[in-house]
Amino acid sequence: MLDQKYIDQAAYDEAIADDVYARIQTVNSATSDNSPYSYFVDALSDQVITDLETQLGYTETQAYNAVYSGGLSIISTQNLSMQQICDEEMNNDANYPGLKEYGLEPKECGHGVTATLGNGGKVLMLRADMDALPMPEESGEPFACPSGQEAHACGHDFHAAMLLTAAKMLKENESELQGTIKFMFQPAEETFEGSKDMIENGILENPKVDAALAYHVAAGQMPVGIFMYNDNGTMMYSVDGFRIDIKGKGSHGAYPQNAIDPINIGVHIYTALEAIMAREVDPTKACVMTVGKFEGGTAANIIPDTAVIEGTIRSNDKQARELMVRRMKEAAVKTAESYGGTAEITMLSEVPPLICDPKLTDEIVGYMKEMDIPGLTPYPGISASASEDFATIAEKIPSTFIYLSAGYIDERGQYGAHNPKVQFNEDVCPIGSGCLAHCATQWLKNNN
Repeated sequence: MLDQKYIDQAAYDEAIADDVYARIQTVNSATSDNSPYSYFVDALSDQVITDLETQLGYTETQAYNAVYSGGLSIISTQNLSMQQICDEEMNNDANYPGLKEYGLEPKECGHGVTATLGNGGKVLMLRADMDALPMPEESGEPFACPSGQEAHACGHDFHAAMLLTAAKMLKENESELQGTIKFMFQPAEETFEGSKDMIENGILENPKVDAALAYHVAAGQMPVGIFMYNDNGTMMYSVDGFRIDIKGKGSHGAYPQNAIDPINIGVHIYTALEAIMAREVDPTKACVMTVGKFEGGTAANIIPDTAVIEGTIRSNDKQARELMVRRMKEAAVKTAESYGGTAEITMLSEVPPLICDPKLTDEIVGYMKEMDIPGLTPYPGISASASEDFATIAEKIPSTFIYLSAGYIDERGQYGAHNPKVQFNEDVCPIGSGCLAHCATQWLKNNN
């Protein structure tokens, strides 16, 4: 502008001397919004927009305008006071003392936390899930949740503790690392949402992750030291959770001819789903379909308008999984139509089979074998019909997942994960931390 004579030298000098960024920061501080995060509200709004489109025939624009500028009021179940407390705790650096004390800078990644250390080069990601279960704890441990409503009955607290300790060891020896370590502290594994959320928020980028490693403790009557893995097949099954909303036409039970019975439709859908398993799925593939919820009606003499079916599909085979999911949707829709009703399918989870990278797995197992830990014993070929959302990561980058025994050989080992009485052996913690630190160091050394 000065060169084009739009301003004179004095105006130019004044503009250059103006600390614009400081002024922006001042404005941001003065206008900061302390309202609770709107994850729940955003999800609810998206659902209402979808319902307006699919159920009432709105265009996308019409639905959007109805929600955001059409005067439509939506009353949600979100408790803003509780959300505010959660936000404050999530953003309070004091709640991550370990990472900060160790010289790391924790950063939010979606609903999780991440940090990095190292010296450039290839990147290995170490993952620990952190969530608990909405159930009472009857372990008798002194650190059991005092509310009696939550429990780390799957050992995720062990995972977080082991990774924090490994982070401390790696930070103390950061100068010797021949690459970069990225830490992934992940929530919501039990609902199969955590990995997906953190991937969508860039956990695999900046820096780009080359490989990933995760440990999971295992309860039961077995000694500490056994580590279980699979380097040539599916380690854990996929899980596709589904909800089928059946719509019919209600009537008094004395006049069934006036109704389209959604319960009757649901029964036939259930039978059709069983037939898929019995007659369409390759019997050499490991597959299971479970209907765990079937609800409809509130009175014995009234045919309801709607019914709901919820279930899961699990498999160790990608093609079998795709077949079952596709045919579940087709069978539900077509069966409902044949009886005069409709069926709408919502996928509650979509997690692939957990298939570990063979080369990486064998490499990590080799590093563990070379450690001088008494009782550390490999157990290959493990496969389980349970599911793990680490599979979402393993689908995108070379990954390995290993179970570490945290059991007892006495009566304390008689309960498994997700049982209120389960107990995990703390002797596994130094083993897990040491393996994480050693395997990470060696992998970087041999792959950079």
